[in-house]
Amino acid sequence: MEDRPLKVLVIMGSPRRANTYHAAERIREILQENAPVDWEYVMLRDADLEQCRGCYTCFERGEEHCPIKDDAALLEEKMHDADGVVFATPVYGLQVSGLMKVFIDRHSYIFHRPRFFRQKALLLTSAGVMGNKEVLEYLDTVARIWGFEVVARAGIVSHANMGSLPASQVRENEEKLQAAAGAFLAALQRGTRSKPGLFDVMAFHMMRATFDELGERSPADHAYWTRQGWLRKGRRYFVDVPVNPVYHALGTLAEWYIRRQLRKDLREIG
Repeated sequence: MEDRPLKVLVIMGSPRRANTYHAAERIREILQENAPVDWEYVMLRDADLEQCRGCYTCFERGEEHCPIKDDAALLEEKMHDADGVVFATPVYGLQVSGLMKVFIDRHSYIFHRPRFFRQKALLLTSAGVMGNKEVLEYLDTVARIWGFEVVARAGIVSHANMGSLPASQVRENEEKLQAAAGAFLAALQRGTRSKPGLFDVMAFHMMRATFDELGERSPADHAYWTRQGWLRKGRRYFVDVPVNPVYHALGTLAEWYIRRQLRKDLREIG
């Protein structure tokens, strides 16, 4: 990675080039002051991305069979090509923007078939008063289940049309952006994957139990997990990194319980 610029993709969930966009730009400036960075925006307002129809085709048959032909596959490819991805959204109604929610919904198959284990993620939100914490937690869950190593997050306070911010709030926002950019850059330059946390290990074992036991009832998921080698006996995590033995023990126990419950349920429904 030292021989080329760090490749960063920004998934911008704001319909405007305003507070969230300016915060992302500040992160770009901080990064580019310290390392060569190839920075690209995906402005979701300009992407050809239809709303999910909830047809389950991507779950049951695979995402390549989705009846909607738009930019969803292209956006996934862009995420694969990046070293780091910034998920940026304003807080609308205590949630991500509608643009960001459509983006997440259209890639929901990745919740079943994680794939972004090389990429680092930075989560960025902006809110007028409240909601940053909750939206960052939601984005954190999404990104981690998709496979990303979430290495930085920042939720800033901003006003849309209510005048200037107090100087103390401006300083606080800048400190958050500086800290997030620094952590993001350090992780990008490190390159290697850190040890998974308890949430990550538990998610692996719980999904492993589900897609193994469902088998032919969930053919696309079972085939994907089989190809990845994740259903092999003794597998501890998605990628070959050290796993905390306590986390592994807890994950194994959760996996045993879910397998037991699924077998019972499947016997009852025939």
